[in-house]
Amino acid sequence: MKKILFPLILLLVLIVSACSNGTTEKDKGNATKEKEQKTITYQSENGPIKVPAHPKRVVLLSGFTGNVLSLGVNVVGADTWSKNSPAFKDQLKDAQEVSEDNIEKIIELKPDLIIGLSTTKNLDKLKKIAPTVTYTWGKVDYLTQHIEIGKLLNKEKEAKDWVEDFQKRAQAAGDEIRAKIGENATVSVIESFGKELYVYGDNWARGTEILYQSMKLKMPEKVKEKALKSGYYTLSTEVLPEYAGDYVILSKYSDADDSFQKTESYKNIPAVKNNHVFEMEGNGASFNDPITLEKQLKFFEESFLGKTLF
Repeated sequence: MKKILFPLILLLVLIVSACSNGTTEKDKGNATKEKEQKTITYQSENGPIKVPAHPKRVVLLSGFTGNVLSLGVNVVGADTWSKNSPAFKDQLKDAQEVSEDNIEKIIELKPDLIIGLSTTKNLDKLKKIAPTVTYTWGKVDYLTQHIEIGKLLNKEKEAKDWVEDFQKRAQAAGDEIRAKIGENATVSVIESFGKELYVYGDNWARGTEILYQSMKLKMPEKVKEKALKSGYYTLSTEVLPEYAGDYVILSKYSDADDSFQKTESYKNIPAVKNNHVFEMEGNGASFNDPITLEKQLKFFEESFLGKTLF
C-alpha cells in the first residue's frame, strides 16, 4: 500500500506546485501589464517622454489651461493669467496659483504631470518633480495645439471630435455673418490694456483665430500690413482711426485707460458712429482654448447677428 500511496502523493504535490507556479506567473504578467498601462509615451517637441496614461494632478505653467480643463482632467496648479480668467473661475476654484519660480509650492502639490512653455524657467528642477512637457507658443495652429494636448492626456479622440465640431459651427456662423455685413466688410480686433492700445493679426487670441481663420472675415489692409506677421501692433490714439475696420471688436480690461474713447478722433470713426463696435471682456480673452473659444463664438454670434444664445 505504501508503494502505491507514495507515487500518488508525489504526483499531487507536483500538480499543486505546477498550478501554484502558473498562477504566480499569471499574476506577475498582469502586474507588469498594469504597470505598463499606467504610462504612455508622448512624442513631445523634445523627443519621447513617459507620462501618466490618466493624469490626475496637473500643474500648468502655460496658456493651455482651458485645453486641459475642457478634456476633463484635474488641474491642481495654474499660472496667474489662468487663475484670473473668468472662463476658468469655477473649475480652478480649488487649484493653487503657481509660477515657474514656485518650485517648493509645486512640490507640495504633488503633480503627476507639468505642462509649460519652451521658455519656462527652471525646467531642470521641474522635471525632477514630475514628467514635464513644454510647447513652443504658436508653433502649430490653435486647433492642432488642442489635438496635441489631447494626445498628451491620452484623450486624442475627444480633442479631435471637439475640433471637428467647432470648425463646422464657426464656419457656419461666418457664412451667416458675411451674408449680413457683406463679403468685403472689414473687422479689426483692438485691445485696451493699461495705457496701451493694440491691434491684432489672425493668430493672437482675442477671437482672432475665429474671425479671420474660421469665419474668413476680412482684415483692414493697414492691419494686415502692420500686425499680420508679428501678431500684434501697438497703436497711438491719433492713428487708431487708420486701423479701425467697418466693425471693431474692442477687447477691454475694466482697469484700462479708456480716455481714448472720449476723443473726437475716436468718436468720428465710422464703426463708432454706426454702432459697429462690440466690446468684449479683455480679462481672459488672451487664451485660445476650447472653453474660451466657445465663449467668444457665442459673443460674435450675438454681436454680429443679434442672436441670443443659451
